[in-house]
Amino acid sequence: MLPSRTALLSLFILSLLTGILPPTAVTATGSTATTTIGFTYSAAVDNSPPPEHVVTALQSLNIPAVRLLNPSPTLIRAFSYSNISLLLTVPNYLVGAFAANRSAATVWVYNNVLPFHPRARISLISVGSDVISSTGGPGITDPTTALVPAMQNLHHALIDLGIRTVSVSTTFSFINVITTAFPPSAAEFQEPVNSLVIRPVLEFLEETNSSLLMNVYPYNVYRLHGEIPISFALFQEGPFNFRDDVVTGVRYHNLFDMMVDAVIAAMAVSGYENVPLILTETGWPSNDEHMNAEESQMYAEKYLQGLISHLKSGLGTPLRKEGAAQAYIYQLFDDGPESNSKKNNLTSDGGETVHQYWGVMYHNMTMKYNIKFDNAHQISTMLGLLVPSIYSLWLLYHFFFCFVWSGLMID
Repeated sequence: MLPSRTALLSLFILSLLTGILPPTAVTATGSTATTTIGFTYSAAVDNSPPPEHVVTALQSLNIPAVRLLNPSPTLIRAFSYSNISLLLTVPNYLVGAFAANRSAATVWVYNNVLPFHPRARISLISVGSDVISSTGGPGITDPTTALVPAMQNLHHALIDLGIRTVSVSTTFSFINVITTAFPPSAAEFQEPVNSLVIRPVLEFLEETNSSLLMNVYPYNVYRLHGEIPISFALFQEGPFNFRDDVVTGVRYHNLFDMMVDAVIAAMAVSGYENVPLILTETGWPSNDEHMNAEESQMYAEKYLQGLISHLKSGLGTPLRKEGAAQAYIYQLFDDGPESNSKKNNLTSDGGETVHQYWGVMYHNMTMKYNIKFDNAHQISTMLGLLVPSIYSLWLLYHFFFCFVWSGLMID
């Protein structure tokens, strides 16, 4: 009688061990990776808190990455030993100098990287931001000829100084370089900028194992195309809230994924589909000329929370299951009305300049929106796995002591 009980016990344990973790949970945790979510931070914003206080606030929110728009030695030093990854941006006006002379790039590295690396986790440097739209700006006579040489000189300057863990790239803006957002399968990089700039940049990125940096704003595409439902831009679910790409057969449930896949498709057309993608800017302003203040802020909150939840889901996009490697929310604090940034100053339908506010924090370090940055969904998932596991162990305990042990005592 005892052998039969032992065999039954073995079979029961085997069934428990094979059933403790649901197959879907194993697949979800084993084959997907969430996008690293960070913030764009400019210390040049008027009345912004001291950098040390900002770093403390970011750590309290468990923010793992920050993109510095106006890096300075003082600002970079504040992030030392914080374990926050930094993406530095070289000002556009230095691109021409970097391209003309490697010594200019070396001096910049001496001032902004060498004194702090690796205590400050500088992971990547963008040579300018949206440089191709800066033709005629200070320091840039022709971005089509200056950009790649500037990137090469910065890369070699880092290598010469023994810094091999910091990548070099440059930032483009979706609206300025992609032909169309839908269908994504039809997207390409615009000519002639593709042949003159983007393809040489992608070649450099592939050779140096770096990433393509892209600013992606569903808000801008939504404003330009009135036929797009606001819910589609804000990650809201609905019975008819989707768009089908008939070429690939992919169904899209939000504008963000469509735009990211349009970039992926354009990279594939250029022959560089395996270059990693980092989204250097995305966000939603808290004011819009076509909405009242309360409605604008509500939409901004919905976009940001939808974005964070989507990126943390680990689902990626239909054309790239791992999704973007990183995504930076624009931005930490509002710029003042005196800012001359194009994205902060919008020309209204009446021809007037409207200043827009993209910050997610007030200058007193409180949050503007009720959004969550923690891993609550992961905790819920773990609890979903843990509860059946505990129940299975309890059944095993109950079976052994109430059935097997009693049988042994009888025998």
